[in-house]
Amino acid sequence: MKLETVVKGGSDPFEKRTCSTPQPPLPPPEPSTTYSKRSVMGGYHCISSATTDLWDRLFDEGYRADVCVHTENGSIIYGHSNVLGMASPVLREMLKQARKHGHQRSISMLGVPSEAVRVFIRFLYSSCYAKEEMDEFALHLLVLSHVYVIPQLKRECERKIEHGLMMINTENVVDIFQLALLCDAPRLSFVCHRMICNNFKSVSATEGWTAMKQSHPVLEKILLEFITDEDHRQKERVRNTKERQVYLQLCEAMEALVHICKDGCRTIGPHDKDFKVNQNPCNFAACKGLESLVRHFSSCKLRVPGGCIHCKRMWQLLELHSRLCADSDVCRVPLCRLVLLVCSLFCLVIQFLPYNTYICTLPTVLFLRENLFIVETNSFKYNISGLLRREVGNKVRKKR
Repeated sequence: MKLETVVKGGSDPFEKRTCSTPQPPLPPPEPSTTYSKRSVMGGYHCISSATTDLWDRLFDEGYRADVCVHTENGSIIYGHSNVLGMASPVLREMLKQARKHGHQRSISMLGVPSEAVRVFIRFLYSSCYAKEEMDEFALHLLVLSHVYVIPQLKRECERKIEHGLMMINTENVVDIFQLALLCDAPRLSFVCHRMICNNFKSVSATEGWTAMKQSHPVLEKILLEFITDEDHRQKERVRNTKERQVYLQLCEAMEALVHICKDGCRTIGPHDKDFKVNQNPCNFAACKGLESLVRHFSSCKLRVPGGCIHCKRMWQLLELHSRLCADSDVCRVPLCRLVLLVCSLFCLVIQFLPYNTYICTLPTVLFLRENLFIVETNSFKYNISGLLRREVGNKVRKKR
């Protein structure tokens, strides 16, 4: 059995070759988003170049054309109503209305250069365009494809404007942004919006921005509000980043504190545990700094207004641990249960005070005042600093 197949090769893309055995059918070609001439070089075409050239000749020669398209400079482009009506539903309705009123089939496409109209109508015939023409008339073709509902051409114009060399810059980005909004091109609108926000200082000094302020003050207000909000969001992101870094440092400090009080590290540890002569390197990065802080805290004798800043930091770490600790009864960290009890006692005392009594309501401030651990209101003061220091001295010892 002989089978005639169409294969690639030679000067004629439809050259017939006789095969002695049947060949399996080729897979269908992948969908392409490029509609320029000879865009798939060296591959199979759904439509041959001869067919495309035939459609181009039909448009160029105007054979039996029955529609006149009037352009901006008074020139006339001839077309075929069947082709235009099938390509665009808008043109189909316009041709129907002209026929109902008994007028000659004519369409006016004003507001864009006549050459852009010619490129647009040629695309309706052959779905092809020249690269140079697209580079020159991309914005005009975007408008025409939106008005006459040609989605293929509209997508191609958006892609060309977005990725074309020197197509969008600070001088024309405002104009392209407004055009993208009018033509319902969300991707292009987003690209222009991002460029305006990233280069606001230079964009706001252009003539396009000045013209937009006069013609579209509401759009200017929206952009300014977004840029202001973006500044706030940027500051918020920076603040959140710094806070996350602080949280990570505190988390490492809490882990190192439990490690020191439970297992011991280097030259400091619990009183009931012997130090190892040969210790492996510590895996906790905060151990070294925390070791120095614990040593200072256990032996500090400073008595000045406001106390010692290093001791304040240690009190804050102990308070944070006591609030996070899940089992204070068996915890080896000094003051874990006691600090939690003092905070609870302070909250309990507040409930029995008169409503208008002035008190210091921040427990972190109460932990240290002139290096004394106190609970204080207008009417009483309770000092437990000596008890706390004795507990620290009992639970933490230095290597001699």
